[in-house]
Amino acid sequence: MNRAELTEKIVTHKIIKGIKWADVAAKVGQSKEWTTAALLGQMSMTKEQAEAAANAMGLNLSEEEIAVLMMVPSRGSLDNPVPTDPLIYRLYELIQVYGTTFKALIEEEFGDGIMSAIDFEMDIDRKADPKGDRVIITLNGKFLPYKVY
Repeated sequence: MNRAELTEKIVTHKIIKGIKWADVAAKVGQSKEWTTAALLGQMSMTKEQAEAAANAMGLNLSEEEIAVLMMVPSRGSLDNPVPTDPLIYRLYELIQVYGTTFKALIEEEFGDGIMSAIDFEMDIDRKADPKGDRVIITLNGKFLPYKVY
């Protein structure tokens, strides 16, 4: 079984059973953001985390499938260079429009460097608003300065 097939199996089971990512995350002992990323193929899990996720979902995974969840993933592997899913495209568009602003403000505040995507945390929350609920995405990464050598 390859990673894409396992992801499809997990997501299909989640939908059929009406399972919430946050409920699985609570059983895994990690954030809903990290757990979701792991089960969608963007993080590697320990055997214990993979088994806890499977148990939380009532999903019978083989040893091979558990091993796939433990493999180091090919991160950022979307089907197309420019995403076509509307929600993912809007996030891509956000970076296209505001990426240079993020870069300029981070460099002004911290200096020449990058925000880590490895030493990184993400939170996704909902905020009620009379004009329509708001999505709050917090990206929290360690600053890594470029070295001079």
